[in-house]
Amino acid sequence: MILKKLLAATVAGGLTLMTGIAFAQTVGPAGEAATPSAEVKLSDADIGALKGKGYKAALLWHTSSDFTNAVSAGAKDEFARAGVDIAVTTDAGFDAARQRSDIETALAAKPNIILALPLDPVTSAEAFRQAVKDGTKLVFLSNVPSGYKQGSDYASIVTDDLFQMGKQAADALAKAIGSKGKVGYIYHDASYYVTNQRDQAFKTTIEKSYPDIKIVAEKGISDPARAEEIANAMLLQTPDLDGIYVTWAEPADGVLSALRSAGNTKTRIVTLDLAEPVALDMVKGGNVTALVADKAYELGRAMAAAGMKSLLGQQTPAFVVAPALTVTRENVADGWKESLNRDAPKSVLDAAK
Repeated sequence: MILKKLLAATVAGGLTLMTGIAFAQTVGPAGEAATPSAEVKLSDADIGALKGKGYKAALLWHTSSDFTNAVSAGAKDEFARAGVDIAVTTDAGFDAARQRSDIETALAAKPNIILALPLDPVTSAEAFRQAVKDGTKLVFLSNVPSGYKQGSDYASIVTDDLFQMGKQAADALAKAIGSKGKVGYIYHDASYYVTNQRDQAFKTTIEKSYPDIKIVAEKGISDPARAEEIANAMLLQTPDLDGIYVTWAEPADGVLSALRSAGNTKTRIVTLDLAEPVALDMVKGGNVTALVADKAYELGRAMAAAGMKSLLGQQTPAFVVAPALTVTRENVADGWKESLNRDAPKSVLDAAK
């Protein structure tokens, strides 16, 4: 996911968080058990019951990005199967007040289903209240308005398999360094549900599954712009690191700059989410060894399916997770397409040839 502005907006909005716990699996913001997205699907009978009814959906997104484009594509394709029209699509630009206006605009079109990522849990709780009163089926991406109850106020929350993202990052780094050595751990130093679970999953996996790998340096980061500075300090204290985990791709680019400035070609980097600068280094055989991503297209498909099942009066799972995938030099073209439903940047594809 594109995190920088979302982190600021979500922390400001007071997202319900779970931190400091060694997760064995992804759990929801209030501890909900996860249901794999593959289990949320429409039968032929469901499709038949939905078609020809004039149902409409609204897609109310927090921003425009490759990620949201892929989520939208998955949702639109699933809705199209059942003849559900997209009445409204909006982009709040990470502005909670603008999102509230978007909700009001969408409600004027009388959608039967709304898919959205609530930016500010408090503001959105009030803004979505009319939709709840109207009987509109709400499916949320990664976040939920304050005080909302699953089943009565909304159908489902859908997000990434956060534990698997962190675990796969640990497995990829371990593979790159031969399952032994010293690693650094740069985690997100803020209370944010998504990154906290991913980071903790990496650390837990290293500590429990790789006894010959030691995390010898740890540093939190809240501002991605400080990543190079933090990495320089870490490398000054522990210059012989075999690998470094970085909480997501933007600060990983700063860590990469620090390694390049030091002439360090040995230390391997693993990070989460897809971005051109780190992917380009990876395919050129640089320090970056793997990128772990979510399946954004599948997130959208599952959100749409959950909304339509709720519209049919069927019970829907409270918390749904889409799979994670590890992207390397060898599968970068397929991985990018699978995650974001688009081709990797031309620079990456050219360098991978």
